[in-house]
Amino acid sequence: MKTHSKTVFLGTTVLAVGLALGSAAPAEAQSAAAFYKGKNLTMTIVSGAGGGYDTYSRLLSRQIGNHIPGKPSMINQNMPGASGIRGTNWLYNVAPRDGSVMGMTYNTNLLEPLLGNNRAQFDSTKFEWIGSITTQYNTCMIWHTSPVKTIEDIKKQEVRVSTTGLSGNSAKTPLMLNTLLGTKFKVISGYNTRGMRLAVERGEVEGICGFSYDTYEAADPGWLKEKKIRFLVQDAPKRIKQLPDVPLLSEYVTNPDHKKALEVLSVKNNVGRPYLFPPGVPQYLVKALRKAFDDTMKDPKFLADAGKMHITPDPMTGAEIAVALKNAYASPKDIVKVAAKLWPPAVSKKKKKSK
Repeated sequence: MKTHSKTVFLGTTVLAVGLALGSAAPAEAQSAAAFYKGKNLTMTIVSGAGGGYDTYSRLLSRQIGNHIPGKPSMINQNMPGASGIRGTNWLYNVAPRDGSVMGMTYNTNLLEPLLGNNRAQFDSTKFEWIGSITTQYNTCMIWHTSPVKTIEDIKKQEVRVSTTGLSGNSAKTPLMLNTLLGTKFKVISGYNTRGMRLAVERGEVEGICGFSYDTYEAADPGWLKEKKIRFLVQDAPKRIKQLPDVPLLSEYVTNPDHKKALEVLSVKNNVGRPYLFPPGVPQYLVKALRKAFDDTMKDPKFLADAGKMHITPDPMTGAEIAVALKNAYASPKDIVKVAAKLWPPAVSKKKKKSK
C-alpha cells in the first residue's frame, strides 16, 4: 500500500508540475496582451528615412503587430545621427524600459564598445535582443562609368566613396581595405542616406563601399536591373548567390592575425539587421516579442510583402544574437586589438587650417 500510495503521490506531483508549466506560456501571453491591448509600440529606427535599415524596419512594423499579444499599433520613429550611435545610446540610456519602445541598430554598432569607441555609451550584451531579419554582408561597388574594374585598380588610383558619418559601415569598410590591401579609397562624409546614392549618380563620388547587396535590392533595384553598378569585393563567409563572380575579402588576406580579427568582426555581418528592447524590459514581454518576431518571419503575408521589395529573409533569433555577441566580447584581447586597428572605433574629421 505504501508503494502504491507513493506512486500515486508522485504521479499527482508530476501532473501538477506539468499543468503549471503548460499554463505558463498562455499566462505570459495573457499578461503581454493585457499590457499591449489598446496601446502603441514605438519602433525607433536609428537611421534616416529611405535607407535599407529604414526599409526593413517599416516592413517589419507592418506585420509584427499582428503577432504581438494585444495587437498594439506600431509607430515608427526615425532617430538618425552619428551612424546610429545617437539612437542606440538613447535606446540604452533613455528609452522607457516598460516594453513600449523597441528599436533597431546598425550592425556595425554591435562591436563598437568592444573596439573602444567611447561615444558608444551602451553594452551590447545587455540589450534584450528580439531577432534579426537577415544577414548583412558588405560589398564595395563602383558606378558603371568608372574606369575601375577591380580592387587591384584601387591600389593604383584614388577612388572617392560616399558615406553619412565617419563611424558606419560605408566609412570603415573602405578604410579597413586601405589597411588590409593597400587600396586608395577616399571617404567623403556628410551625406544623408539617400544623398549617398545620389552622389554616385551625380558623379560626385565613384561608388559606395560598405552597403550589403540586399540594400540595393530593397532601395535601388533599378541599379541592379540596368547594371548601373559594378561590384568589386564582398565581405562574406562565402560568395552570395547573386554575386558568384565577385571575390571575397578573405581571399585577399593571408596574415593569420588579420584572419582571426576578421572572424571577430564578422559577427556584426552575421547578425545583420537586428531588433532589440532596451535593457530591463520585463522578461515576459521579451519572450512575447521574440515569439512574435519568429512568427512574423514565417508569416506568408510578411514573406509576400518582402518578396515584392526584393528582400529575402534569413532570420536569426534573439537568443542566437545574444550568444553570438557574448562570444565576440569574450575574444582574446590581442585579437580584439588587431580588430580595433582594422575597424577603427572613431575616424576624426580633418580640421581646417586657420589662416
